[in-house]
Amino acid sequence: MVTLYIASMEDYAGKSALCVGLGAKLVSRGLEIGYMKPVAQKTVAMVEGQPVCQDARFMKQVFALREPLEALAPVLLTPQLMGMVLGSGEGRYATLVKQAYAEVAAGKDVVLVEGTTGLVEGSIVGLSAPEVTHLLGARVLLVVRYTDDLSTVEVPLAMQRVWGDSLLGVVFNVIPAGKKIFVEEEVRPYLEDKGISVLAVLPQERILLSVSIADLAEHLHGQILNNPERGDELVENLMVGAMAVDSAIEYFRRKDNKAVITGGDRTDIQLAALQTSTKCLILTGNLHPSSLILSQAEDMGVPLILVKPDTLTVVEEIERIFGHSRFHQERKIVKFERLLDEYFDYEALYAKLGL
Repeated sequence: MVTLYIASMEDYAGKSALCVGLGAKLVSRGLEIGYMKPVAQKTVAMVEGQPVCQDARFMKQVFALREPLEALAPVLLTPQLMGMVLGSGEGRYATLVKQAYAEVAAGKDVVLVEGTTGLVEGSIVGLSAPEVTHLLGARVLLVVRYTDDLSTVEVPLAMQRVWGDSLLGVVFNVIPAGKKIFVEEEVRPYLEDKGISVLAVLPQERILLSVSIADLAEHLHGQILNNPERGDELVENLMVGAMAVDSAIEYFRRKDNKAVITGGDRTDIQLAALQTSTKCLILTGNLHPSSLILSQAEDMGVPLILVKPDTLTVVEEIERIFGHSRFHQERKIVKFERLLDEYFDYEALYAKLGL
């Protein structure tokens, strides 16, 4: 039985996506897989008054896992738990993780362990990334999301010093088109000369950076006025409607699958946006749309999101979450699995894992 810890040093690097993609590939080879997220903090949400790890719940659904959520995500770093730890010490959280791991690993060929972000998260309960990998005897696959040229070299080198021979390799993710040759032809040979295998260089894909309409509404504390069943639709582009109406349609035709942000009183701009490939309209200033817009948007299946802030504030807020949303949509899963099929060196991974 093999345990593979998926690590990253930054948020939204692609750990969940890699767990889904690798898990699906392993299942297709006839292997039994398990999944767990020993420590969850940023992905914890309240469901029916109880804290739940969203990633664990998602993986349970995707892979039809039999184990309860308490085993898949045994330690939830809620404010209440952290208060208990600060008041009475670390407790027996490592034992809790080992017990959960034993349940998850029973009868499995491979257990995918989704790690925390960085090397610090989880330290308060003695379950930082290095501590968990040591506790479970896991091999490590590092996911590095492109931020700049230097980090593509420094992060893998630093993690090699942390994990040594346990580091199986690195997966570079969200590589801009203009940087792919640099990573392939300069970074990859340099790292491999240092003993660090590069198992994939995955290009940036717009669909994987997209945000669902429901996530936009939640992030903006907005109200979806119509077509709430379209909440899972993905928005790939963002456009601001603040121009003269004469040029609006031509402007909006430049991008498909977009969210258009405009004042709730700009009926002319809203009508122009509805004549193009628009996923939703975000109406700012807490100004309700006219009955004409409501009727047309309802007929066309385009949700209207009513928000309180002004247009500039909304644009700044949305730009913070593009490329930083959870990997819980089928279109994203399918696209990422295709990227892995094209770019990921599965044979090298199997050899390193002894599969």
